[in-house]
Amino acid sequence: TLLIVDDSKFQRVVIRQSLGEHFNFAEAVSGEECLTIMEKESDAIDLVLLDLMIPQVSGMDVMEHIRKKSVVPIIILSARDTEADKTMGLGMGADDYITKPFNILEVKARIKAIMRRTSARGQIAKPESILESGDMRVDCESRRVSISGREVNLTAKEFDLLELLIRNPSKVYSREKLLN
Repeated sequence: TLLIVDDSKFQRVVIRQSLGEHFNFAEAVSGEECLTIMEKESDAIDLVLLDLMIPQVSGMDVMEHIRKKSVVPIIILSARDTEADKTMGLGMGADDYITKPFNILEVKARIKAIMRRTSARGQIAKPESILESGDMRVDCESRRVSISGREVNLTAKEFDLLELLIRNPSKVYSREKLLN
């Protein structure tokens, strides 16, 4: 379960729609709400996506409170892009720092990288990285596809669509769901 802490509904929707096939979500729109969720459900939260500019309790204060009680991975997603902000965020315990506006593929890749590191501690299961179907081989880590040993070049969207379909071979998707 990813805990998204952002007062922007748009940002939360983008993250949910882009990563929804791989994760469950909890959401908080303020620092206070985030801390309440972490107190009640900390064992269920696998990773926190944290905006720094949130109401009530600042993102930095939220991270400080979380770090006193938990080693859950934290990725900061913030419009603050100065070196001082990044250095402070990472120094206070963030596992990564991504500035807004962000590329959702980069966010997904960084989440996967953190999941690989933390899976050794048993916090998050490692997803299957090589998928095969007939003559087709899909390497999700390097984002490469080959058919009968010949590499096929795909755009990022084509790859994401192929990965979704090969991971869920029996599932039917609406056109709207595929476009999202």
